[in-house]
Order: sequence, then C-alpha cells, then structure tokens
Amino acid sequence: MSTRGNPIGARVAAICACLFVATFSVEGSPDGPAITPEKPSVILVTIDTLRADHVGTYGYAAAETPNIDALARAGARFTHAYSPVPITLPAHTSLLTGMFPMATGMHDFSGNKLPPNIPTLARILHEQSYTTAAFIGSAVLDSRFGLNQGFNTYFDHFDFSRLLETNLDQMERRGDLVVDEALSWLKLGPRRPVFLWVHLYDPHHPYTPPEPFASRFRARPYDGEIAFADAQAGRLFSALREQGIFSSSLVVLAGDHGEGLGEHGEETHGFFIYNSTLHIPLVMKIPGVAPRVVDDEVSLTDVMPTILQALKISAPASIQGRSVLSLVQGRAGSSPSSLYAETYLPLLHFRWNQLRSLQTRGIKYIEAPKPEIYDLRADPGELKNLYSTRRATGNEMRDRLNGLIRRLTPSGGMAGEREFTDPALLERLKSLGYVAVSAGTFAEAGGLSLPDPKDRIEVYELLSGALADSQRGRYQESLSKLKQAEKTETHSVTINYLTALNYFRLRDLPRAIERFEETLRIDPKFALAAYYLGLAQLQTNNLDAATVALERALELDSTNFAAAYNLGAVYLKKQRVDAAQKKFERAVEINPDYARAQAALGEVYLYLKRPADAARALERAVQLAPRAAKAHYNLAQAYQALGRADDAAREFDQAKAVASEK
Repeated sequence: MSTRGNPIGARVAAICACLFVATFSVEGSPDGPAITPEKPSVILVTIDTLRADHVGTYGYAAAETPNIDALARAGARFTHAYSPVPITLPAHTSLLTGMFPMATGMHDFSGNKLPPNIPTLARILHEQSYTTAAFIGSAVLDSRFGLNQGFNTYFDHFDFSRLLETNLDQMERRGDLVVDEALSWLKLGPRRPVFLWVHLYDPHHPYTPPEPFASRFRARPYDGEIAFADAQAGRLFSALREQGIFSSSLVVLAGDHGEGLGEHGEETHGFFIYNSTLHIPLVMKIPGVAPRVVDDEVSLTDVMPTILQALKISAPASIQGRSVLSLVQGRAGSSPSSLYAETYLPLLHFRWNQLRSLQTRGIKYIEAPKPEIYDLRADPGELKNLYSTRRATGNEMRDRLNGLIRRLTPSGGMAGEREFTDPALLERLKSLGYVAVSAGTFAEAGGLSLPDPKDRIEVYELLSGALADSQRGRYQESLSKLKQAEKTETHSVTINYLTALNYFRLRDLPRAIERFEETLRIDPKFALAAYYLGLAQLQTNNLDAATVALERALELDSTNFAAAYNLGAVYLKKQRVDAAQKKFERAVEINPDYARAQAALGEVYLYLKRPADAARALERAVQLAPRAAKAHYNLAQAYQALGRADDAAREFDQAKAVASEK
C-alpha cells in the first residue's frame, strides 16, 4: 500500500477555515543513542472535533468513553491542552510539525500545501528506521495537502470526482472502516518499531452516529459520535494488546479542536477562537512513566517535541512547541506555554476582521475591533469581557501577542505552498460543513476597520444554514436564507456568490450570470466567480462571453485546471483546434490526474493525426477513469493508426463492455 493521488473532476464551489496556539524552545536536550531495536513504537490517535468537556475522564458524567478514560488512567492526562487551529488540516499540521500556522503557511483547509522542506514527525521517525503508516477518516487530510510526507503508507483514497448528493459519504470514512484498514495493515506484520497514526473523523458535524449509538444517544448525537469513536479507539488498542505492542508503545490520543455547540452563537467551529473550540483532550502514555494529571497549559504543538525527547531523538530547529516530557514525568517544567490562537476564516471568506489571541496563566486576550479579555479561572465560559476595566492588561498582552507573531513568522513570510484550485474538491468539502467561500487575501489583514465577527455571527449561521440547504438540493430554502442574510450584509461577495451557485444548480442561468457578474463587480479578482460565470455562459451557448470569463479565471488563478479544460471545450466549439489543444495541454500540465482533460487531449491529437501522442494521453485517461467508454474507443483508434492491431481489438472490446454496462 502506498501514497497515491486521487483523480478529480470539475464542477462548483469554494470554502475554508483556520486557527490557533503557541510556545517556544524545546525543553531539555535528548541524550543517548538514536533509534535502536528497543525503541518503542509510537501510536497516535486523533479524534476530530472532540471537546474535552464531553469526555468522561474530563468530568462529563454523561459520556460513554471507557477506552479514552482507561488510557488516561494509564498515562498523563493534560487538563489544559489547546489546539493551534480549530480546523482539521491546520490543527493536524501543527501537531505533526510542532509549528504554528504563520510558520507553515497552513491557515486554511484547502488551497495550500505543506512545503516539503518542513520536517514532520513521520519523516523524522522514518529516517530513524520506523515503519510509518497513516489511516485517514476525512478528505480534508488527503495526501494532496502534504501531510503524507514521511509515511510509507498513507491510506486516504477519497474519490473527489463523485459529485452526486447521494455520494456525500465519499468525502469521509466512518471510524470502524478506518480502524479496519489499520488492523489489516498491522496483520501484515510491519517491521518494528512502527509509527501508526489513526484519524477518526466521526464527531465532526453533521452528527450521525451508527447504531446502536444512534438509538442510545438520540437526544445527544454529538455524544453518540464520540462514543462510537471511543469504541473504535478501543478496537485498535485491543488489537495492539493482542500483538504485544500496546504496553511497550508510546501512545498519544488527542482532539484536533473542539465544537461550539451553540456557545457564543457558534454551532460548529472555525469562526471564533473561544475555548469551546480550542480546549481539547490530550493523553500521553509513555512506557515506564507513572500516570498523572498535568494541570499546566500546553499546546498541540508541544506533542511532537515531547515524543522526540521521549525517544531520545534530536528535535529540528524549526520546532516552535516545547517538550513537556518533564511534566509527564512529574518534574517541574520550563516556563509555561504562551498559547497563540487565530482564525482568518472571517477575513478570507467574508471580508470581516480576523481574530487572534494570546492566553497565558489563565488570562486570555482576543485581538479584534472590539478587544476582549477573560479571566478563565473565574469565567471559563468566556462570558464576561473585562477589557473596559483592564485596558492596561489588554495593551500589554496585545504587545506580547504581536511580538510572538513576529518571532513565529519566518522572515520571508508564510511558507505554505499553493495547491492547485479544484472546484470539484471545494464542492465536495462543503458537504462536510465548511461554509466559507475563499475570496479574500492576507493582504487585508493589517487594519481593524473591517466588521467584528462578533457582530456577524447571526449572518454566518444563516449562511451555514443556506449552505446546508444547498448541499442537500434545497435550493429555494437556501436562497431564502441568503436573502435574509443580505438584509444585514449588503454587497457581500459571499452572499452573491452562493446565490449565483444556487441559481446555477436550478438551471436559472440568466439569474446565475447576473449574480456572478455582481460578485465580480464587488471583487474583480474573485477567480472562482469568473470560472462559474464562464460555465454559465457556456451553457447558454454564449461562446464569446464564456471565452472571456474563463480566460479571466485562468489569468486570475493559473492553477485552475478545470478552467483550462473548459476553455479547451469552448475553443473546440469555435473550431479553433490549435487553441483547444493548448488549453487541454495546460489542464494536464497543472493536474496530470485529470482524466477528462487527458481524454480530450488524446482525442485532439487523434484528430491532428498524432497517434503516438494520442495513445499516451488516452492510456493515462483510461488508467484514471477505466469506465470511460469513449476514451477506450479513441485509444483503440490510436492503436489502430499505430499498427497495433491486437491492442486496438482489446480496447474496442473494452469500450463495448463498458458501454453495455451503462
């Protein structure tokens, strides 16, 4: 089993979310030899969207989490652990790199990729002769975003090309199926030591636990999802015990972020940086270390340096978290972590202000147009803003926050690489509840003149509801919510764009075109709006207008392979074969795994009497999409022109067989 990419299609959308935490140098220095055969295996279990206060060992009496609770009794349970980002991809990036979003550039859930020069826990352990494997529960951690670096096996395998509403489950994998894959891998007897990461996505919204948890938690489906995830973690731990691995392994279980559950008006996560979405459970079981409860404030970025120090492996200089091994061992730690948090979701997707915060010794400062200060010891729910009476503290913490940001940000700016734009992937990720539509840039993050997110939470929740309706085909209901949101948020890029998409899906193309054009009047650089405007104009057979819009989309975003492909289709309709060829070539240059572009390019080469080139493109097309009858037929023609009669006969037969199945 090996890492692989996934083929993808082209259609409609866009999204996002981002966030939080911080600390400084690695505590202590590792001593002793590097990896030896006696080195313990490392087992990492991450449970998505897991609030600490919904776990039994954290005091939640209604929880059904016996396996997490048992692990906590056997290891170190951190009572005050916080995520560096309450969104899955950036949070896991911080966990696996020990770095903060401003250093990795991973603020978002898509459109970015972890640079290959940033050390990851998997890569370090792989270089130390560990066998590394990851089993992933959600497409938001797909290998294309870069977290597969260092893994011998990275089981993601999500099919982004399946766009029907009935196939929404293709974007996430239930926890029992994730653990099934991990157990199958373990049965192959991988060479030890191993680094095994299992990601359970189930508590993420929408909450739909399987039976018997659905019946048992009918009134509390979020808790039901947690109970189901706990049961799957228990299956994994039992298998490890049966193989004699568990007791000698270093085991870490962590949430990646929490869930709003209505607190502060936020139903899910990503919009605010209150601790309802940042406080996570964190348990570490280190062989030979007695169980204990650790009350110090720690960050998710502290996990990687702690694991490395426990294994006596030197930590890379890039790590920004600190090792908390001394706390796990019951010794005094170094200075406490300063916990940095951020969300750029309001800025990037709604043109509202970003939020950033600093938490230390129970005091939390949130930088916003209306700043906030909370005494978490007296007010853990962050309900009483003390800023008006503690302005001096606010000013001091603001200065410390800005100093921390400067220290943690590379001198050359954010390091994240750009991932190519895939409209189909963005559409699929919306099925997981990501409401946002990326239309902004970090260049807007400097001033505080934009709306405070606190004043826009009702609009945000309306937009979340509108997106959920649209995703389920309830387009009129979605339009109604968008119209209501527009009363507060006039001239909104996001509202106009989502409204246009609904009309597009309703096949009301004139209204769709009008709203896409309005979106571009507000934001002339919104590449996806130009892309969908071009698609709408193509479907009304306005080829000249479609050409202008799609060329504009590709100029604004040179990574949008779907725009290049559709431009090729427009040029074919205009009988400009040479121009079409160049656009299809551009599409496969951006994304070689785009089957439709490979098939179209092969067909053009066939028309131009370039059978060898046609065969290469069409071979790739049928490899990516084996059920594409036309591609098989065209490949047969290419083989025939090359004098490869047997190959041609085989492909003609395959084309007939595939066509007969439809």
